[in-house]
Amino acid sequence: MKNNIIYTEKDLIKGIVKGDRKSYKILFDTYYIGLHRYMFKLSNDTILSEDLIQNVFLRIWEKKEELNITSSLKSYLFRSCHNEFLMHLRKQKREGDALDALKWEIMFEVFSEEETQDTISEDLVKLEKVIEKLPKKCKEVFKLSRFEQKKHKEIAEILGISTKTVEVHITKAIRFIKTNVSIFFL
Repeated sequence: MKNNIIYTEKDLIKGIVKGDRKSYKILFDTYYIGLHRYMFKLSNDTILSEDLIQNVFLRIWEKKEELNITSSLKSYLFRSCHNEFLMHLRKQKREGDALDALKWEIMFEVFSEEETQDTISEDLVKLEKVIEKLPKKCKEVFKLSRFEQKKHKEIAEILGISTKTVEVHITKAIRFIKTNVSIFFL
């Protein structure tokens, strides 16, 4: 700390809540390196670590008036970074699942557009056989979604189930088809 002034954690928190930039800079300078080491151990990616830590510090500054730290400041910062990393992983998983579903939809479209009529008929018969192996409710939801182009909310209303249940059935159907369709097409 500069000028031999010692800041306690409580002083830093009070300063940040009041909007004191000097307190914020001291907080950043004091904890950044340790947080970066920790985040790098989690992510093994320097740039990602820097981005996630920056998000944490930015959120602290943006919500400084609401800041209520009951544990130690160090624990709060490390827990915030850990949570930020977990949110990043969840977001990546959601994006990956969406891309996966899109790949399968495109595959279905490619098969229907590029293949000859005979090949299409054969492939569709194979695909229908796989779809018929799905559990009854799962198959019903999948067909309404993919063949009748119904939205999740519409399917939920038709079948009297929640939209979350519709999403679960579609995900389950896509996984089942993925694992079983390759047997036929290979």
